Amino acid sequence: MSTNTMYALSIEEIANAIAVQVPLPPEDKTTIIVEGEMGSGKSSILKVLAEDLPDHKAIYFDCTTKADAGDLMLPKFKDLEGNDYVSFATNEELGMHLKDTPLIIMIDEAGKNRAIQNPLNRLFQERMIGMHELHPESVVFATTNLGFENVGDTFLPHTCNRVTFVRMRKPNAVEWIEWGINHKLDHVTLAWVKDNPQVLASSDDVKDPEDNVYINHPKAQGRRSFCTARSLHKASNYMKMRDKLNDKSLTALLIGTIGMRGGMDLMAHLKLADQLPSLESIKSDPKNAKVPTTAAGICMVVYRTLAAIEQDWLNSWMDYMARLDAEAQGMFANGVRAPRYSKQAMVMQNRKFTQWAADNSHMFSADQ
Repeated sequence: MSTNTMYALSIEEIANAIAVQVPLPPEDKTTIIVEGEMGSGKSSILKVLAEDLPDHKAIYFDCTTKADAGDLMLPKFKDLEGNDYVSFATNEELGMHLKDTPLIIMIDEAGKNRAIQNPLNRLFQERMIGMHELHPESVVFATTNLGFENVGDTFLPHTCNRVTFVRMRKPNAVEWIEWGINHKLDHVTLAWVKDNPQVLASSDDVKDPEDNVYINHPKAQGRRSFCTARSLHKASNYMKMRDKLNDKSLTALLIGTIGMRGGMDLMAHLKLADQLPSLESIKSDPKNAKVPTTAAGICMVVYRTLAAIEQDWLNSWMDYMARLDAEAQGMFANGVRAPRYSKQAMVMQNRKFTQWAADNSHMFSADQ
């Protein structure tokens, strides 16, 4: 692990570092600027915070669509007791007009627009723009790309001194798969990432770009398409449409999304999907439905089930799962136990699952 990534934080850790500041008075809050590789999920922090702070309103402010300070505030003329003066109206996107509502404001791509950094400094430090104050429980954070990615992210020293910079690490394969299950990503893509965790490696930890041909690397020449958390999600979308595409079209789309090596390898993995039993066969005949003969095929079945399982066939799945090896059963259970698994309560209240958990408690004794 490089020194650059040694203290890099996960999405959850950064969201927590922002959320713990909610009760602080505005003058004691510090804006965190999140630095991370492209496509690593920096913008997802806003969604995590919105879930964790349900009484707050999430605000997304995109710096790349703004030209100058006039996109933050515009003057308007007012009259008070016969005296004219100028006040300033803020951009609705900032949410400054919602004075009675606590906000979570994400200033996205903050390093790409030097023209509005100075006007944003007071928001970063004092939670104000002009005479407009945020609700005292509001929090502000910003995102930016890493300098070595050469996409134009820079900050002046007086801005740097007002904020805290935190490096965000890429999600690892386990974290991305857990997220993908909750968002119903294609099970073949999830299984491929499990077998190839290097597709989510940080370029900081890869000296020679040829040591990892899947990822973006500052020394790589002509690597226009590559694997990131974002591009893998897009690849999953194409994989879910494969019944409407011929193999040539699907391969071309995958190559154009995650690169030549990634696209070709994922297509090869797709051939294993022929081993999978249909969901209908598991639902209607779990004791005779086909069991894949390879570990990759079994992995696909488990991930597909975690994403698709419903109350009306959960018992059938438990009967089918009993025919799988212990590692596959543990994989399903660990998926259910993931903190943000959307169907956790449903599965854990099932009698067959609770009995299985009691019978196999030794699998999880190390976690206690």
